[in-house]
Amino acid sequence: MLAPMLDAMGARSVYTATAPKNVRWEYLGLEQLLAESDIVTLHVPLTAETERLMDERRIAMMKTGAILVNTARGALVDEPALCAALVSGRIAAAGLDVFATEPAAADNPLFALPNVSVAPHVAWLTGETFARSIEVAAENALAVRGGKPLRHRVV
Repeated sequence: MLAPMLDAMGARSVYTATAPKNVRWEYLGLEQLLAESDIVTLHVPLTAETERLMDERRIAMMKTGAILVNTARGALVDEPALCAALVSGRIAAAGLDVFATEPAAADNPLFALPNVSVAPHVAWLTGETFARSIEVAAENALAVRGGKPLRHRVV
């Protein structure tokens, strides 16, 4: 989880959600969060409600000079609107390891910007998620060996 690491560095962590949660971090409405935050990180699933969550209007609500980090799903961000905000200097930088179309095309204009940092989709990889992935892989190997159904099978 990102917030405890940021807390350890002395950052003020806030969050938004469909409703406040019983956590130690401060809840803000999305518009207030965008207006106040120096760094906005996205940690939501892609649904009909979250697709293009960060569209031109919401990107314009962000604090001037803020940074947008998307390690969740590419379609959460309107890439042309983000690109325009980055080129204009409205947004200082972006960190992306997901894109609206994957694999991202080599000529994606975001790749040419000096204020964009990109990575393959590995931001989810923590010690805990890696251990869980190995555990599921081992369980599935044993299931195949035993002729049993696989866990989390995608068909």
